[in-house]
Amino acid sequence: MTPELPALIDAASTSSLALLPDWLDPEHIIRSLGPFALIGVALIIFAECGLLVGFFLPGDSLLFVTGLFVATNAIQTPIWLTCLILTVCAFVGNVTGYWIGRKVGPALFNKPDSKLFKKEHVDKTHEFFERYGARAIILARFVPIVRTFITAVAGVGKMDQRKFFLYSAIGGVAWVVGMTLLGFFLGNIPWIKENLEAMAILIVLVSVLPIIIEYVRERRRKSKAAA
Repeated sequence: MTPELPALIDAASTSSLALLPDWLDPEHIIRSLGPFALIGVALIIFAECGLLVGFFLPGDSLLFVTGLFVATNAIQTPIWLTCLILTVCAFVGNVTGYWIGRKVGPALFNKPDSKLFKKEHVDKTHEFFERYGARAIILARFVPIVRTFITAVAGVGKMDQRKFFLYSAIGGVAWVVGMTLLGFFLGNIPWIKENLEAMAILIVLVSVLPIIIEYVRERRRKSKAAA
């Protein structure tokens, strides 16, 4: 059975609601870390991309707010270096997730549901991977929850390492650089500064646009094939 688009969007929307607590609010996270903000953001991006327990972390909005803080000098690191550091962490996170899936994934995925680990997340990710194949590694970067589990699913399925690393690198650059630069260039707009929570939800919705486009293209291909 292939995944339906509403299920993927629902997963993304659910993730965005997790931004409401202070400890998951991107602005609160960065401000509380002070001079170690970039290090903290880098570790969070690594965890969300590579550790299964990191699926609830606010990656999209955190990258956006990081770009905003760089633009206002609250984070005093050049934007190019910020993007480089976070891209490397996203890539290394994916590689870590891949090896977790390859080594211990089958045993872990067969465990009953716990408070943090839900088998339904893995099932949706597996369906997503089956539908889009290798492209899923790139597309999943823009889908909360899915981007965390898909690396382990690729490892369990023993996806070709070179292909995985290549698609993971492309997706990491597109996701990190795109989201961070968006915050860097738009973050100084007063309305955006004053409505960061609304922007966080909007960013999640925008992040699933590649999936919507791919879904529409797939439907059109099927319609033409049926005709």
